[in-house]
Order: sequence, then C-alpha cells, then structure tokens
Amino acid sequence: MIKPRIIVTGATGKTGSVVVTELLKAGYPVRALVRREDGRSAGLRALGAETSVADMSDVERVADALKDVQRAYYCPPFDPYMIQGAVAFAVAAKEARLEHIVGMTQWLASPSHPALMTRQHWLVDRLFSMTPGVAHTIVRPGYFAEAYFVTMGSAANFGIFPWIFGDSRNAPPSNEDIARVVASVLMDPARHAGKIYRPTGPELLGAEDMAKAIGRAVGRSVRVVPTPVWLFMKAARMSGYPIDIFSGIRYYTEDHKRGAFELGAPTSDVLDVTGRPAEDFETIARRYAALPQNQRTFGNWVRQFAQFVMAPLSPGFNLDRYDRELRSPFPQEPHFATDSKVWWGEHDIVSTAKPAVPDSNYAPIPATSRG
Repeated sequence: MIKPRIIVTGATGKTGSVVVTELLKAGYPVRALVRREDGRSAGLRALGAETSVADMSDVERVADALKDVQRAYYCPPFDPYMIQGAVAFAVAAKEARLEHIVGMTQWLASPSHPALMTRQHWLVDRLFSMTPGVAHTIVRPGYFAEAYFVTMGSAANFGIFPWIFGDSRNAPPSNEDIARVVASVLMDPARHAGKIYRPTGPELLGAEDMAKAIGRAVGRSVRVVPTPVWLFMKAARMSGYPIDIFSGIRYYTEDHKRGAFELGAPTSDVLDVTGRPAEDFETIARRYAALPQNQRTFGNWVRQFAQFVMAPLSPGFNLDRYDRELRSPFPQEPHFATDSKVWWGEHDIVSTAKPAVPDSNYAPIPATSRG
C-alpha cells in the first residue's frame, strides 16, 4: 500500500525537523518545504526527504510544492507577514485538494491580544478551519521548554537561573513531544480531524523547580535570580535574537506572570496522541546541558562573563520604532489572554478568574477542544 505524501513547512525548524524524521521512520514520503538550500536542508535530503524551496508568501511556489501532496504540517514563520503566507497556503491547499492540515498555533491565540503574532495565529486557525474540503487539527502548545534553557550557560558556569516570570508556573513541553504529536496526527488524520491538542510536560513547575532540575543536569547547585525584563531583552539582542520574536515575547512575559500557561496544565495529550508519556523537564534539560556552548569550560565562562558585564550597557530592542515602521494594526481594546472573553470561550478551563459573561461577538473555533 502506497502511503500518502506529507509536506512539512518550517522543515528545518525546531519541530519541523523532528516531524520529518518521525514520518520518514514510519515510511511516509515527505516533502520538506524550506526557505533556502543550506546544510540543514541537505541533512533532510540525506535522511530521505524531498525538499522544495519556497517563501510562504509566494503563492505560485507554494502551489507547486503542494502538487501530489495529501497531508500537511503547517508551522508558520514567526514574522509580521504570517497571515499572508497562511492565505497563500490555504489557497494552494484547496487547489491541491489537500486532505488534512495540522496547524501549529499558540495557547494564547486570541483576536485582541497585544502581540501581532498571536492575533495572526488566531486568524490562521479560523482560516484553516473554514477551508472547504480540508480537515484541520490544531496543535497549540504554550511556552516551550526550550525557552527556559537560553540561559543554560549561566547555570553551568555561574550557578544562576535568571527568571523574569514572577511566581507563575508552567508545564513546558519539549520540541520533540510537540513534533511527535504532530506526526501522530498526520499518520492517522481520521482519528484527529477537528480536534485541538495542547501538548504539555507532565507537571507544573515554578522557578525553583526548574532551577533544581537544571542544576542536576549541569551538575552543580543553581539558584533563581529574579531578573528585570529590560535586562533580559538587552542580553537577547546581544545574543543575536531577531526583534520579530521579541516584539511578541515582551507581552508573553506578562501572560506568563498572570498564570496563563499554568491554566489547564498539565494535559495528557502527548500520551493520548502518541502513546508515549511526555518528557519531564530534567530529561529535556540534560539534552541542552550536553550542547557545547553550555559546557563548563574556560572559554564559555569568559563568554558568559563578558555578556554579563556588557548586557546592562548595551542597547536593547527599539520596539516602539519597530511598531512605527511596521505600521501593523492594533486592537482598539487589547487584552492579554486571561483578560479576553473570547479566549476563555475557546478554552475548556475551570478557573475563578474566568469572566462571568462570554463575548457573544465571536463563536468558538469549530473544533472539539481538549483544553
């Protein structure tokens, strides 16, 4: 029996590359959609994937990439033109008579969130759910575990874990578990059509819990150091992170502090969909601790110390200028996720913080939510 061909967008990314690997191991023909030919795309071809180069906003190139494809993992690029790429993909998917789209989105997705990317995620979810003839499954994780390991070098070399999220908690999933959920859905779409999954880790953790797990991973005592957001942003810019990502993270930090990621967590979705339990935080931490840049070496110590000294003196992101130059629309009444009646109406959560009256202007996404 010939298995259906599956296209994976963002195929060289954190979840896309794992989805490609999982599908190939299961014997599926995979077309990896990439933005450019490089060492990462060559690595996917070496595994047995076919590669296709296209910008997500290029309708004709995307349409070519979807020829002879039956199923798709849509992981949108994290840029301000996400919605244009999603519309191009939806048009091409309808013309190609695609059977099923698994869409990566956000736990925070809502129409009035202050983050442009989050508002666009909400629109993309709606777009794919309304695309005629194409089944749709939504995967909406919260803050990935990986996000807490960007300062792993500080933990290994100085024994500190910078923390910007107050006293909130999270049950963060690994990139690998998220990808395995996606791959499992793509292999058995009839079982998952119209559903929404939220992969999480197995337990809620606060700053101290995470610091202890990271300490065990790096082999030393690690203490939590409350850190102002402005300093964290300066360090991120020094490390080369793009402003597009941090235009949203400035708001997600506040969502985190408000407890948005601990609401409804943890879930059993990873186990239910994949048949494997979700990875615990320490297991994930040990993978990142093993990376060369996170080893306790003299060279890494010097690099971390230089960043520690220079970060307060370095320029941060000019997010006000970014917003002015982007000229993106902004809600008249922006709401963080936990302040949005629409968000509450689309999430199956019991909480005393839930608004008493749902917003009647928006109907929930037409899918069966698992919370």
